[in-house]
Amino acid sequence: MAALGLGGLNVPARRKSGPARNAAVERRNLITVCRFSVKTLIDRSCFETIDDTSPEFNNFAAILEQILSHRLKGQISWFGYESPRSFWDYIRVACRKVSHSCICSIENMENVGSSRAKGRAWIRVALMEKHLSEYISTALRDFKTTRRFYEDGAIVLGEEANMLAGMLLGLNAIDFSFCLKGEGLDGSFPAVIDYTPYLKFTQSSDSISSDEEELRTLGSSGSEGSTPENIGPPFITDENSWYNKCKRVEQKYRLALEQKGYLEELVRLRENQLSESVSQNKLLLQRIEDMDLAHKMEKEQLEYIIVELQDQLKSFHSLDQLSAEVSLSQSSLEPGHSQDGKPDGINLLHEGKEDTPSLLGLCGSLTSVASYKSLTSLKSSECLASPTTEMTSPGLTPS
Repeated sequence: MAALGLGGLNVPARRKSGPARNAAVERRNLITVCRFSVKTLIDRSCFETIDDTSPEFNNFAAILEQILSHRLKGQISWFGYESPRSFWDYIRVACRKVSHSCICSIENMENVGSSRAKGRAWIRVALMEKHLSEYISTALRDFKTTRRFYEDGAIVLGEEANMLAGMLLGLNAIDFSFCLKGEGLDGSFPAVIDYTPYLKFTQSSDSISSDEEELRTLGSSGSEGSTPENIGPPFITDENSWYNKCKRVEQKYRLALEQKGYLEELVRLRENQLSESVSQNKLLLQRIEDMDLAHKMEKEQLEYIIVELQDQLKSFHSLDQLSAEVSLSQSSLEPGHSQDGKPDGINLLHEGKEDTPSLLGLCGSLTSVASYKSLTSLKSSECLASPTTEMTSPGLTPS
């Protein structure tokens, strides 16, 4: 009874652990398949262009759609009914902060009507823009919006979300080419994942050898008490073993041949990229040399111009000094003016001779305006006779 009681107590715990395990396995499976699909896309892009006809891309788009739709909440109407919702409703709100986003252009597309079709068009446009990882990272950082759109246990709410953003970063190295009017945008049916490319089982060489050893031991144990005519089956098994070995070697050879072709193509692409980078490097070095030469010539020209300007400035200073000296000499040699405002004749008299009282009165009488006017009036009057008239007049005698 106690055992039954203990078993009965363990039943609810098992019931609780069952859904949690199923959700964890589902998340792990989707993330693992997404990683495989990204690797196959990168490998396929080395040989051909990825477009809507590529099965690898169609499978990747279906996987990403399943991941973004995992445990997505429905939209509750006014009457309490819950209608299904697409992951585009979440992307449209959570990715509005991405710079130069394609959200508005996809909203205005005429040939895309349903929400699911818009989400598929967004995946293709984001891949062509090489910004799918940026969109997913921005949406996951908006944890409040993510919590509002998804239920507990969703992939975008768990630790797998960071792995998803890191895996999608490798797709930025691929050049995608899509047509946004094809059948891939039909939103009337859900996406279906094809697991067969990732579930190929290849038996290892160790297991085959072990099986052969078991067959040999069984054949030897059965033929110990038999006659020599019963040696046929072990010989057939040996032939089968050699045939299996040849098949296995042939399979390894084909695999090595495919890897060789892949590596040769990869080396050829890398050589082309290297030659292009070398040519671009040469062009950049030549451009740098030309720019250095131009800068040197420009520097020399500027230095020559500076020297010329300095010479002109010196000549202008010398001309200014010469003109100042000439103006001073002209002002000193100009008649009728002196430094103290007196006439030049008086200055010369003061400098050359000492003033005597007789000459000072005479000079004062001669230089004064009143004496000059009286002298002219005497010369002009008839009562003042000139010496020539006195000496030539016949009626006058000396006293």
